[in-house]
Amino acid sequence: MEIFLAILIGVLYTAGVYMVLRRSILKFIIGIIFMSNATNLLVFLASGIVAGKPAFVDDAVKNADNIADPLPQALVLTAVVIGFGLVVFALALKLKFFETTGTDDLDQLKKTDN
Repeated sequence: MEIFLAILIGVLYTAGVYMVLRRSILKFIIGIIFMSNATNLLVFLASGIVAGKPAFVDDAVKNADNIADPLPQALVLTAVVIGFGLVVFALALKLKFFETTGTDDLDQLKKTDN
């Protein structure tokens, strides 16, 4: 499972960097989304994968090695919310930018530089 997630993280980072380097603002935003998701998966993978063990510990549990760590889960949840806010803000900026310039392509903006 870890090797599959590592390959998926690599593919997401690769696709994200490719999309960020494109000339369209919408593709740039999609690249940011890919890179954000890849980073969230990387935090999950680095913290270790424990299947089916909740993070609750009672007095009867003596061995805490098989229990999932809640800190990476909280960090990723926070990162998802912040990433969603960033994407919505970027899309609002893109909409206003498109209304002002009439184009989405960065190559066409050089013609408006008078």
